[in-house]
Amino acid sequence: MAKVKGRVTFDTESCKGCKLCTYVCPVNIVIMDKEKINNKGYHPAAVKEMDRCIACANCATMCPDAVIKIEREKI
Repeated sequence: MAKVKGRVTFDTESCKGCKLCTYVCPVNIVIMDKEKINNKGYHPAAVKEMDRCIACANCATMCPDAVIKIEREKI
């Protein structure tokens, strides 16, 4: 089975800071970015260690507002 590397992108202005994505990440890389506040007044979700993403898409599946997109790359 080929390994998969992922890239996560967020529509940070649409994120409502519910944190659901942070709970389902198996490698614990999705965080709430405490350094940013979006137009809605929330700290948006972010990934600081993108090289650790395994492209499982748990975060995107869990997001109630579909603000997370996953790109997969076989390595």
